[in-house]
Amino acid sequence: MTDQRTMAYINLHAVLGTIPYLCELDDNAKDLIKNENLSVGFAVKGGPCGTLVFEDGKCRFIRGCESCKIKLPFSSPEKFNGMIDGTVTPIPSRGFTKIGFLLKKFMPLTDILSSYLRADEEALKDPVFFEKSTKLMLHLIASAVAQIGNVDRVGRASASYISDGTVKLEIGDDIAIGLVAKNHKLAALHRAPKSFTSYMRFEDIRLARALFDGKVNAVACVGEGKIRVGGMISQVDNVNRILDRVALYLA
Repeated sequence: MTDQRTMAYINLHAVLGTIPYLCELDDNAKDLIKNENLSVGFAVKGGPCGTLVFEDGKCRFIRGCESCKIKLPFSSPEKFNGMIDGTVTPIPSRGFTKIGFLLKKFMPLTDILSSYLRADEEALKDPVFFEKSTKLMLHLIASAVAQIGNVDRVGRASASYISDGTVKLEIGDDIAIGLVAKNHKLAALHRAPKSFTSYMRFEDIRLARALFDGKVNAVACVGEGKIRVGGMISQVDNVNRILDRVALYLA
C-alpha cells in the first residue's frame, strides 16, 4: 500500500529535487536556465514545501518557499501529485506575471527529466544517455528512500532500526552518494561521503540500472558478488527494506 502524502514528498524532494542534477548533466536543460534568475515554490497543504532556485545558470533545491518569486499552492497532496501526473494545472498565488517561465522553461525542464527517468529501450542504447539516465535515477532513488523512511508508515518502521551514520551507495569506482541517518531520520547526501559506517557497492553502472529497473534481484546479486556490502550490515538491511517501498511508489 502507498499513500498520497508520502507520494507528494517523493514528488517534490525526489522527482522535482532531481532537476538541479539534470541541469548539470544535460546541455538542453542548461540552455533553458542559463539566463534565468527566478525561484519556483511548491506549497502543499498537509504536505511538503520546497523551492527550486534558478540563478547564475544553475539550479538548487531548498526547503520552504517563503522567499520564492513564483508560488504554486496546492490544497492537498492529491492535487500536487496530480500536477506531476499532468492531470492538475496549478494557478500561481505569487508571481502570476512570470507564468511564461513556467510554460516556456519549467515545463520543458520536466519533460527532459521525464525522458531520462522514464527512458525507453531505444534511448538507453546510447551509452552517454544511459549513463546520464542512471546517474539521475541514483539521485532520485536516494531522495525517495529518505522521504519514505521519514514519512511512509512502513518506511518509518524500518528507519527506526537504522543507527546513526552514513550508508555509502556507490556504482563502480566513479559514482557515489550517501544516505545519512540521524535520530532515525534519513537525508540524501548527493555526493560521495567523506566517511561512512556501511556501504553498498554495485559492480558497474549496468548492474545498478538493472536493479533500479527491477530486472535483477538484489539478494541474488549479493550472493553472486555483483553487489558488495560491508560495515554496519543492519543499516544496509533496513535501507534495502525501504528500497523495496521505492519500487511501489515509483512504479
